[in-house]
Amino acid sequence: MSLVELLAQADERGLAAGGLACLDRCVPLLGGDDEVLRPLWAGLVDEGEEWGERVAKIRGELAPPGPSDPGSDAGGEGDGSGDGGEEVVLLARRMLDAVPGERSGDGLREWAEMCSVSALRIHQLLDPLDAGGADSVAACREGRTEGASHLVAAELRRQIAVLELLAQHGAAGLRQALGVATEGRRVLRAVVSRRARGARR
Repeated sequence: MSLVELLAQADERGLAAGGLACLDRCVPLLGGDDEVLRPLWAGLVDEGEEWGERVAKIRGELAPPGPSDPGSDAGGEGDGSGDGGEEVVLLARRMLDAVPGERSGDGLREWAEMCSVSALRIHQLLDPLDAGGADSVAACREGRTEGASHLVAAELRRQIAVLELLAQHGAAGLRQALGVATEGRRVLRAVVSRRARGARR
């Protein structure tokens, strides 16, 4: 099935995992460490208790630095500096800001869809070999991947893998889904680091 079809059939836990995995892979753009979203992953095991409190706490931890804070200069490593740098950070920030306060309802589906599109667009912007736009992102999500760059195609595969794991195994698939997100985060962190080094030359 295509990514669009998988999202349409996903239950609430699958939607939450799909959106959270996308956000987790993009955490390096927000200056977060690798463990910052672990409380939300843990919250996917239960029925959503304390989800809202955990979301609020994480938003505080990932709040953008103020103008006088160390590391707040534009173009620093970890902010996706270079062409499209501001847009990728904005897209990641929107994903975080839009996390629903409850792990249920239509808001959860809308968030998962938005995270899917945003994460693919982020990877597209970070790949110098990809000249596509919103239309090509939509095509990828529908299963038409001709011309997609390596970075975008890999992100698409990870999104599909997470949804399939949750569809097939439910809560038992969360550990593997987290592993998929972790792998993708390492890839994105390496890409951002290379771009930052290139911008300083």
